[in-house]
Formats: sequence, C-alpha cells, structure tokens
Amino acid sequence: MTTAGDPSPDSSETRALPRIAPGGASGAPERPRILRVAGPLVEITCAPTVAMHDLVVLGAARLPGEVVAIHGDTATVEAYEYTGGLAPGHPAEPRGHPLSVRLAPDLLGGVFDGLLRPLAAIGDLLTTSGPTTGEPERRVWSFTPRVTEGARVAAGDVLGEIRARVPLLLLVPPDLSGEVTWIAAAGDHHSADVLAVVGGRRVRMTQSWPVRRPRPLARRLPADVPLNTGQRAVDLLFPVARGSTVAVPGGFGTGKTMLLQQIAKWCDADVIVYVGCGERGNEMADVIEELEELTDPRTGGRLTERTVTIANTSNMPMMAREAGVHTGATVAEYFRDMGLDVVLIADSTSRWAEALREFASRTGELPAEEGYPAGLASQLAAFYERAAAVRTLGGATGSVTVIGAVSPPGGDRTEPVTAHTERFVRCLWSLDRDLAYARHYPAVSWSESYSRDASTLAAAHARAGDAEWAERRGRVTRQLAEADRLADLVELVGITALPPRERISVLAGRLLREATIQQNALSPADAYSAPEKTAALVEAVLTVIDRCLELVDSGIPPDAVEAVDFTPLLRAREAAGPAETAPVTTARDTVLARLGEAA
Repeated sequence: MTTAGDPSPDSSETRALPRIAPGGASGAPERPRILRVAGPLVEITCAPTVAMHDLVVLGAARLPGEVVAIHGDTATVEAYEYTGGLAPGHPAEPRGHPLSVRLAPDLLGGVFDGLLRPLAAIGDLLTTSGPTTGEPERRVWSFTPRVTEGARVAAGDVLGEIRARVPLLLLVPPDLSGEVTWIAAAGDHHSADVLAVVGGRRVRMTQSWPVRRPRPLARRLPADVPLNTGQRAVDLLFPVARGSTVAVPGGFGTGKTMLLQQIAKWCDADVIVYVGCGERGNEMADVIEELEELTDPRTGGRLTERTVTIANTSNMPMMAREAGVHTGATVAEYFRDMGLDVVLIADSTSRWAEALREFASRTGELPAEEGYPAGLASQLAAFYERAAAVRTLGGATGSVTVIGAVSPPGGDRTEPVTAHTERFVRCLWSLDRDLAYARHYPAVSWSESYSRDASTLAAAHARAGDAEWAERRGRVTRQLAEADRLADLVELVGITALPPRERISVLAGRLLREATIQQNALSPADAYSAPEKTAALVEAVLTVIDRCLELVDSGIPPDAVEAVDFTPLLRAREAAGPAETAPVTTARDTVLARLGEAA
C-alpha cells in the first residue's frame, strides 16, 4: 500500500529526495535517524533541504509524520500514528514533499481516517483499537470526453464528465496547461487510469494535493445564495449562505451532533464532507449507519453516495485529528472546483484544538490561555478562511460552507476555542441547555445566536419571489424576545397580573416555539421542513396571534382566549408532510373558527 500522503507519480508537488549531508569520521553520508520520542513528538536528524510540513516516515513500520519545526540539523516531527516501538537510532526518511492526500471520485461514499486512508472493518474500528487502514478501493467510472485531441486547455478547464450521483468532472490540474495530445475514449475506466495527456503530462481522475495548501481559484464571490438546511430554527431565524461559516457551540447533551447529522441528511448541498474529530466512536458509527440507510431525496440513491466521511474518533491517534480538518477542507475544495456546492461539517473543533494543545505542551511552546498554543486563533482563522463561494479556474461557480461544532467545557462560552471561533464565523447557532433538557429540538437559542448573512439572504429571497421573508423573520424574532422578557415577570407576579396584550404575547411565544421553531428529528413528516412548509407554519401562527390580539382589544377577556384549544395548530407541523401546506392551512382555519366561537 502506498504510504499515506505520497503524491501520485505525476504530481508536481514531488521534489527530489534530500541529499543527506556527510557525517562521521569516514565522511560517509549519515542517514536521518530518530533522536527522541515523546508521544506524538519525534525529533530526527535532517538535511538542509528538509522543509516545513514535509512528510516523514518513521521507523521500520514507516509511520507517517510531518515536519513542524526545524532547528539547525534537527527537525521536530508530528507523528500521525501511535509511536510505541519507536526508539532513538531508528531510521527516519524525509519524503521530500508536503503531507498530501489522494483525491478522486472514489472518495464519495467512503469512510477514511484523518490522512484520507480508507478505513477497513469500520464497524469494529470505531469502537475498538486495531489496524486502521485498508487498501484504497479502485472503482470503475463512466467517462465521457468533452475535448478533442489538438485542443488547447488551461488550468481548471473541463476535459470530460464522470458519471456519478452528482455531476463530476475531469479537470486540467491547477498547475498545468497546454495542448491535449491524447484523450481517452468514452467508456468505463478505473480512477487510476490515464485519461488524457496535456502538455506532455498524464492526467488521471486521481490527483494529489497538500492538505495545508488551499486549492487555487479565480476569485471569491459574494455569499448571497441561501443554504436550505430543512431545520426551521436555522432557515427562519439564523440562515446561512452557501460559502459562509457557522459555529455551533453547546455543552454536553445539548444536541450538537444530532443537529449536524440532520443538516448532513437534509441540506441542499451537492456533496457533504463530514469530519468526526475526536468524538465518541459509537456516535460516529451511528452517523455512518444512518447515512447508509437514508434514501437521498435529491438523487433517489443512498445518501452516502454523495458523502465523504472522515472519522478520527477519540480512540484513534490523537494528532491525526489535527490533520483531519485540513484534509476535510482539501476534499471539499476538490469537489468545489467541479462547480459543486459542498458543506464541510467538523464535529468538533474543540477536540482538534485539544490535540494542538497536547502537542504544544510536548514541544515546550509557551502556553497562552488555558494552555492552548498562542497560534490557536490564527489556526482557527486559517481553517474557516477556506470557506467561500468562488469562481473556479474553469469559470464555474462553487462553494464550500464550513459548519464547526464547538464543545466548551461546562458550557463556558468565554473559553478560548469558543471565543476565538466567534470572531471568525458569520453565523452562530448557540445551543441552550434548558431547551435541550426540555426536549426542544433543535435547542438553538434565539437570544444568543445570530446570523450576519440574514440581510443579504433577505434580498435573495425577495429576488426568488418571497418578498415577505424578512418581515416574517422580523416578527418572529421580536415576538420571541418579548415573550422571553415577560417570562421573568410572570415568574414574579403571575400571568394574571399582566395586561391583556402582554398575556397574549406570552401565549404567542409558546405558539411560535411549539408550532414553528420546534421540530421532531425522528418524524418522517417533520425531520425536514421545506421552505414552503416553514413559511406556511409561520404565517399560520402569526395570523392566529393577530386574531387573538384583535379579540382582547375588543374587550374579550384574555382568559377566554387562552382557554381556546390550539392543538390543531400545534400538531400541524407533524400532520403536514415535509413540503405540504394544505394541512397547515386547515389547522389555522380550525383554530380561527374556535377563536370566533370564543368571541
């Protein structure tokens, strides 16, 4: 099996292997060797040609590692496997190129570790220790050329189409241009087959790319197209644009993983890249099992066929987490360059930051807040910076949307990872412990969350024909804020001490929470809510609230209004299918009729 991170033979990233400086009394070349091993930290001797982030293989087992510091003729290597058995004097081999991963259509539907090596016996690996990788799967894909021999192409141009559940393309590599001297005929080909020769260089479906180097693009575009997640609390109150960034902070048990799983299942992205970073193995196994069982509403196939899963659970090598988020971003950019919209989900970035802290403590780096390295903020910024809506080198449009979960210890949002993350994201979906313990899903707090994309997306909804979207959202947020304000007064003086309109405001808050914002992730009718169903539910509840206010303004006692049975409205979200509106309208009319009887 090829060593993880080795580029393909045609990769331009390959440099000549370093020439080892002479050493010893005899003047014979001295091979690099291990000097010290401290957990994932390995110090080796090195030649002057060794560069930062170069791949190094360690010992007879050829464990992969990456150069993270160089001091004279000594390099510090971050090992991505368990280093038990390594000892001073064992060989170390710098590979002369950065840590890179293999990118190919084969990634779709696969489960990989943080270095993008296929995981074998995945059900056992996520719950036990053992061998982590198997041989890469070589699948057959139907290829149709779109250029002819003699054509001149530039970086990012389309050479052909690859038939899959999502439209894939064979592109000219970013560092290549020239004349097409040969192109493969239409038919079935393995991902490692040569499909074209451009400027004297062979082009395959498979390519290699350094994980820490963002893939090139023509230019960034404004993120002004909404990403529909199917979760009403998100799409209505705190929407996110394609190519934007989201942080999901929440303490233990608040439903972060459940929310991210639902977004992976139902959002309208073309490709999902799910990075399980340091989470429990049973949770990751549940994610994979559910994705395999779920029918994709967009393609009719299995949802896994357009999903790439990168699993680095808590029982796997710790430092592979650190590379895993960069690997996920590289995979997302690979599909983005084909003109696809990709959602990258990282669960959770707190475990990634803990790996950074662990390694920094071993290198003796001066600790900053709570022991995290001083460069934590810049590393978080570099990760979220890879999200963008872009014009690709080939002229297509694509996007990478990054959604990162944050697990603050004890729910303390002032801790460094959460505080720094909030500086770099455009949307914050803060999960509330009280809502979660009240079984309110999703437990997104409407008082502590925000979306900087909301105003831009309001214009996008208006262009799409929904001019009322911004007004609905504004009314809902104001009503929820008013209900929260009055809740404190109700606890002090009781509901009967409030004026009639304020009593209706308390009722309105309950109706909005239970009939609109809340969802049932286990219900086939309510796990996903299409935009038209969400709009119908909001309009139905607001219409009923307006009628209640009219009644109390006309002198009807608020007790009579509160005594009305609102059950049909509260059950409408599960009575209606994911995209149905008629049952919602019927429920609204039923409640309005009952209010008329109360008058």
